[in-house]
Amino acid sequence: MAPATQVTDRHGAEGPLLKETNHTMRMTTVLTALSLALPLASVAKAQEHHHTGTMEHGSIAHGDGHKATSEDVHRDMHGSMGHDHAPAEAGHDAELVVGVPGEAEQASRTIDVSMKEDDDGAMIFEPASIAVEEGETVRLTIRNDGELEHEFVLGDRSHIAEHKGLMERFPEMEHADPNAVRLQPGESGEIVWTFTKAGDFEFACLIPGHYDAGMHGKLTVASK
Repeated sequence: MAPATQVTDRHGAEGPLLKETNHTMRMTTVLTALSLALPLASVAKAQEHHHTGTMEHGSIAHGDGHKATSEDVHRDMHGSMGHDHAPAEAGHDAELVVGVPGEAEQASRTIDVSMKEDDDGAMIFEPASIAVEEGETVRLTIRNDGELEHEFVLGDRSHIAEHKGLMERFPEMEHADPNAVRLQPGESGEIVWTFTKAGDFEFACLIPGHYDAGMHGKLTVASK
């Protein structure tokens, strides 16, 4: 770069022309520095986002190292796109299509559900169907009597299909929903549920391959 031209008056002092020239040069330097810094900051932010969202062994690896739950995946997939979930989606405390979590003391009866594999290799629920009444609160006691891990998820057909697809994409995803329970062999759990809407629904195991092996059943909620 050529040296700056010194412009002085006859007494050696800088005149107005030099001051204006120096001011222009300083502004040019600042603008150049900003134009270089902004792309670097964007690259650094993109790299940080890539590392915090890296997939590990089929699950979403979050910054704190915990495995993704179904609620995390919903938030990551839909919340980041600006969608506002209606209360009818699973994983939220509001009312689901199939009803709401109930109070144990209000349960009118208990239904025992067994999850297992049969001798032919099929994966089944016993009973294979459940019938309740609209407005009824039921305690579902669920036991894994099989040799494999299983889960029990309540929902309508679209909800079941959506979560089945998510589980196929993220096999290690764990449900954090009030309408679901996941059990190791020999474990037991329960869901207390109030069925607020009449209609035909479904219960299923959404661990990849289990639904297709027969592990789903019909849930009928009769009108009052």
